[in-house]
Amino acid sequence: MKINCVILNYNDASTVLELVNEIGGYQALERIVIVDNASNDDSWERLQALKSQYVHVDLLRAEKNGGYGAGNNLGVRYAVNVNKADFVLIANPDVKFSEACVRRLKGILERHSELAVATALMEDQTFGEVKNGWKIHGFWGELFAMGPISRRLFGRFLNYPESYFEGKKAVYVDAVHGSMLMVDGKKFLEAGGYDEGIFLYQEETVLASRLKKAGYRSLLVLDQKYRHEHSVSIKKSFKSQMDRQKLRHTSVLYYMKNYLDIGPVKEAIAKLWFAGILLEIMVAGRLGIL
Repeated sequence: MKINCVILNYNDASTVLELVNEIGGYQALERIVIVDNASNDDSWERLQALKSQYVHVDLLRAEKNGGYGAGNNLGVRYAVNVNKADFVLIANPDVKFSEACVRRLKGILERHSELAVATALMEDQTFGEVKNGWKIHGFWGELFAMGPISRRLFGRFLNYPESYFEGKKAVYVDAVHGSMLMVDGKKFLEAGGYDEGIFLYQEETVLASRLKKAGYRSLLVLDQKYRHEHSVSIKKSFKSQMDRQKLRHTSVLYYMKNYLDIGPVKEAIAKLWFAGILLEIMVAGRLGIL
């Protein structure tokens, strides 16, 4: 069973080069597919150096920056249709993972036909160990999960309880974090892959909804870990927290309208809720809390 690793780059060649140099010798990865998402800096020229270093690296260049989903879809399609990969490890440039982790995820997907996605436990440089698997929520759950105060007040109802993970090597979850996950290539494409109507954020929940509709499940492996450098690449493109939050609101509203089928009343409620979150961020920023 062949594994390809897809890495998406946008104006962050340094981080991509660092990751490829770390995983370039992994025997478990037959090929590494790097997608440059129409960077407007010198990324494409710098990435060319990989051709002379690694014979198993493919470089693709998107015609336009269509966002996280479009770029990764391009890479997965190439891995499956051209390289004939069975499984595809989708990895942000700002992650670190071992070859043992890759092999563990591959083994899980090989043995369980109901799975389309598997990932390991995430370690974040800011928040430490994170349970990077969560429930798919309805309209109100999505709103409560977004609010800085509400997600703390209602966290016990929104998240899996700690007892769900205790004493287990792996657990089923609805959605997993998009920074590093292994997908069954054919199942991923069969379900439609990432929704390219979303530029960034909320793509994990949308993918989870598509996979669930297609009859597939996702698994969080608890005996392997990877490290996430807290959205290094994203922050290079969107330096303002306010800009990142506005983009998140756009993506969540898209999800609500297209997957939760909300009407005009709920849309108005969501927009009012989002405005409150922006106000909270603005006030916190002026007080020096953020």
